Amino acid sequence: MRPYILKEANWKALKTHRFDLAVLPWGATEAHNYHMPYGTDVYEADAIGEEAGKKAWEKGGNVVILPTIPFGVNTGQSDIYLDMNLNPSTQFAILKDLIEVLNRQGTKKLLILNSHGGNDFKTALRELGLQYPDMMLFTCNWFQALDKTQYFEESGDHADEMETALIMHLHPELVLPLEEAGDGKEKKSVIAGVREKWAWAERKWSQVTEDTGIGNPKKASPEKGRRYFEDVTDKVAELILDICSVNSNELYR
Repeated sequence: MRPYILKEANWKALKTHRFDLAVLPWGATEAHNYHMPYGTDVYEADAIGEEAGKKAWEKGGNVVILPTIPFGVNTGQSDIYLDMNLNPSTQFAILKDLIEVLNRQGTKKLLILNSHGGNDFKTALRELGLQYPDMMLFTCNWFQALDKTQYFEESGDHADEMETALIMHLHPELVLPLEEAGDGKEKKSVIAGVREKWAWAERKWSQVTEDTGIGNPKKASPEKGRRYFEDVTDKVAELILDICSVNSNELYR
């Protein structure tokens, strides 16, 4: 039993112990090119949450890693078979219920460890922060924690070289040979402001990519994935430790 993993903990240990911080990994269930599992975002959230939690716990962080939420916002993928969608309002309701539990029971810090680009928790946390003023609410995108160009040759944001390398490291038995993968070519918006990223519209996934991937995965390797995994979990562990140690009245200086 790892005492910082809630799904492994028992009542004997938790009857008296109280954590400073709860980490909620949040993934998605969706197609990841031809070669990757639908649960890619969940496997990544599980592994990064657990390893970062381990590193933080061993350095004195009083943190608990909650079970990963396996479904995310996939509103732009409604026509892709078994891409499972939670509407943002549903996601908000789930998050509110979990924050209610933590607040009532005295765990006043929450970090959402986001593992899916379609999830965006900032607006929800603004509103929930007003409803739960004693809570300290944080969210992070682990996939933005590091400069990916220092680890990978090809850019992308879905089933790309980075994600492929990570799953090759974490679950090689779930990755098909790379010759079976699509090249992850992305069609760009005809709207200049959207292409330049100062305007936004949701991508209609089946019109943007033929293989459901965005980013060429062909140069991925388990070794690249291992190196990135070690560094990104170091980075997330640092964030966990910082949140564990901070007081609500000492957030700024």
